[in-house]
Amino acid sequence: MSDALWQLRNFEQHLDLWITTENPDQDLINLVTAWVLSRFEDPYQGVKREDGFPNLWWGHVPLSLRDETVMVCSYMVEESTRTVSCKSIMPLSLPT
Repeated sequence: MSDALWQLRNFEQHLDLWITTENPDQDLINLVTAWVLSRFEDPYQGVKREDGFPNLWWGHVPLSLRDETVMVCSYMVEESTRTVSCKSIMPLSLPT
C-alpha cells in the first residue's frame, strides 16, 4: 500500500455543523479535530466497518465523553482513490 496521505472530503462541513448546533467547548473541538486529521494517515485506526454497508466505517473519538455523550463519526472509504468521505460527526448519548 502507498504511503501517500488520504484525501478527506466533507469533514469540514460536518465539523462546522456540529460546532454551530452543539456549541461544544474548545477542548472538545480540538480533540475531535485532531482525531479527524488523523484520518489523513490511517482512516481505519480505531474504527469498525458497518455490516451491510460497503466501505462504511464508524467509530467514537477517544476521550470525548462529556455529559453522558460521546462523539462519533462515520465515513466512506474508497481505496481506489484513497478518499475518505465524511457522513456524520455528532454526539451520541450513552445507553441508560
